[in-house]
Amino acid sequence: MSAPLLEARGIVKSYGHVEALRGTDFTLLPGEVVALIGDNGAGKSTLVKILSGSERPDTGEIVVDGQRVEFGSVEEARAAGIETVYQDLALCADLSPAANFFLGRELLKAGLLGRLGVLDNAAMRARTQEACERLGVRLKSQAAPVSTLSGGQRQGVAVARAVTWARRVVFMDEPTAALGVVQTRRVLDLIRGVRDSGVAVVLISHNMQDVKAVSDRVEVLRLGRRVARFETARVSMEDLVGAMTGAVEQAGEVEQTGAAGTGPAGAVEQESPQ
Repeated sequence: MSAPLLEARGIVKSYGHVEALRGTDFTLLPGEVVALIGDNGAGKSTLVKILSGSERPDTGEIVVDGQRVEFGSVEEARAAGIETVYQDLALCADLSPAANFFLGRELLKAGLLGRLGVLDNAAMRARTQEACERLGVRLKSQAAPVSTLSGGQRQGVAVARAVTWARRVVFMDEPTAALGVVQTRRVLDLIRGVRDSGVAVVLISHNMQDVKAVSDRVEVLRLGRRVARFETARVSMEDLVGAMTGAVEQAGEVEQTGAAGTGPAGAVEQESPQ
């Protein structure tokens, strides 16, 4: 097994008297899609916020490529090659795809015009078009505001933007929520394309069909802790749901068995809450 690309070790985060994370661990290997699942309140969003720099843990470690890091902001996580596609996409509806791509990272023209702050719109449009085509995102116009695009196209713009700037990891929060069947299939193809480009993906989703379709592994959170890790190809839907809800319980750290209990179901391991 290759060394982890990104790790969370013993992450604790509380908001007043509410313990969102209670010693949570997480592991992401290079070149894989890992689904992060759990019921509402399991701690998924809090963990993603910490790993993407928008929140600080109370205690615990974040390790990137074997080196301990501390993210004080989203910008510091981005500098480490970590990008996030949020459920609301974080796109400016009135701006074009290129303007969204380079928001806060605008390219200036060379020479005097650049020193005067004149934007190189042609270069930004060309790079946006190239990034979208690389991931199979088809846009009817580079000049039209993103509000005129379909839900799947807007998702594609957000994903392509994240991949353009990410060097290591892209977090995707419920990327197929509110999408139709055809658009969902295209987004899942996008996720595979991101993985094939060499960027690891963390998929946060309640849709077990999407999880089974596109992930290589699944990590399950419950009540602020990681309680199970599975190889997707060898785990049943019932085992995933059971780990999320607590219907599957172990007294200690053991190898997960199949739904029928007759052999390995591909879990890396099942972890008991403490």
